[in-house]
Amino acid sequence: MQSTDALIRGALHKKILQHQHNCPQTIVLDELGLAHGKNRIDIAVINGDIHGYEIKSSKDNLSRFTSQLDQYSKSLQKLTIVAAQNHIGEILNVSPDWCGVIKVEIGPRGGVKFKTIRRPSKNPSVDMVELAHLLWKKEAIELLQKYGIKSNLNNKTRKALYEEIANRAKMEDLVAWIKNKFNKREKWRAA
Repeated sequence: MQSTDALIRGALHKKILQHQHNCPQTIVLDELGLAHGKNRIDIAVINGDIHGYEIKSSKDNLSRFTSQLDQYSKSLQKLTIVAAQNHIGEILNVSPDWCGVIKVEIGPRGGVKFKTIRRPSKNPSVDMVELAHLLWKKEAIELLQKYGIKSNLNNKTRKALYEEIANRAKMEDLVAWIKNKFNKREKWRAA
């Protein structure tokens, strides 16, 4: 039986991410846009880290995977690829050692089983500017104001704001700010 994104995603939420869903301090999001929508991670879990889960079903091809992986390596602190057996070899060949890999097996009656091939660890090369892209412009301005910068912030481009954040913020402070702002956003999917 072939796997689909929907089948894997449902089982992943139910079996692997159940604890995160039950934790009030954790945010779990489907289809989080990175770099202002240039790429999306299938599932993002935000707590002390920003951990992305990318799903590759047996019906998917990996033609965009290296470009996706490049963006994920810049924007995510942890990454786990959840993939059908037919993709495991290539994923292990091209993904960095810090990237987790979970193999998906579909039973004869459609049940989904997960087998951890490689556990994720911290990404050593997160780009703070890319991470700051998760903030809206007004949220970036608010953070810079916390660091004592007041002048001309509204006139700066988002990129300039993100670069300024990268020069001033520590990674854990930026992630805490992102999580705080995600919690406060109303109807932010429409934005």
